[in-house]
Amino acid sequence: MHKNFIKIAAILGALTVLLGAFGAHTLKEIISEKSLAIFETGVRYQFYHLVALLIIGMIYKEYSNRRLIWAGRCFLIGILLFSGSLYFLAIAGPSYSIIGIITPFGGGLFILGWIFLFSGVVKNDHSSNL
Repeated sequence: MHKNFIKIAAILGALTVLLGAFGAHTLKEIISEKSLAIFETGVRYQFYHLVALLIIGMIYKEYSNRRLIWAGRCFLIGILLFSGSLYFLAIAGPSYSIIGIITPFGGGLFILGWIFLFSGVVKNDHSSNL
């Protein structure tokens, strides 16, 4: 599973750069400053959590357990829900503001992912001390 997280993080990294460039060079001519700020927030949080996913892939060999797998899953689904909903809101405009209901669920998954990451590392710390 750890190699899959690294592969997915690499793909998301390329996608994040593309989305950032799209926002900076194309969207700024089409959408409002407020919508562009929403889009940039999506890109920023996608980047933060793809780096977290990459870290999970890198440390999984040392700390292999189900909690790290769940951390990675939470980050992936969180990116889809949080960043994806922000991209949609920024591009589609205020008439689709109902989509904003999804964003906090993605944020909650980010938080849960960090908790799983912490508990996955702590779990192994306790196991190695026995």
